[in-house]
Amino acid sequence: MNVIRLIAGGLLLAALASCGASKFKTYHGPEVTRIVVNKSDRRMYLLHHEQVLKAYDVDLGFAPDGHKEVEGDGRTPEGDYLIDRRNPDSSYHLSLGISYPNEIDVSRAAAVGMSPGGDIFIHGGPRNSLTRRPDWTEGCISVTDAEMEDIYAMVRDGTLISIYP
Repeated sequence: MNVIRLIAGGLLLAALASCGASKFKTYHGPEVTRIVVNKSDRRMYLLHHEQVLKAYDVDLGFAPDGHKEVEGDGRTPEGDYLIDRRNPDSSYHLSLGISYPNEIDVSRAAAVGMSPGGDIFIHGGPRNSLTRRPDWTEGCISVTDAEMEDIYAMVRDGTLISIYP
């Protein structure tokens, strides 16, 4: 009798656990070797070498033209960076950190007596949907929450991200 209750309890727990949709997905496809963002097209591509695995429409910083130069300028950086961290508890659903600023970015900002800023991420949408409008971020790259779940599963820390004008 106790064995039957134990099995029934385990099955009930498993059933309840499967009812809640998790934002953490798994991915078993080809490795994402590079991310390419074309700011002018508002498109991001996840690549396995030269093969496009996925493509996404993106929103950028509120001042999308030009390379991010200083903190608060609302621009999304341009150049080659790495995915260097992940935040499962992001205010924007999930997020992947971009290694901005690099040494050149720091030097350029210092030359004008400013901070280059930081905390540039690929992330999902805001919790308040009223905030969302085209190019609404402070310099980050934004996709939908559902897309971010896929990206978060597919992209590993250390992946190259190239951001083009």
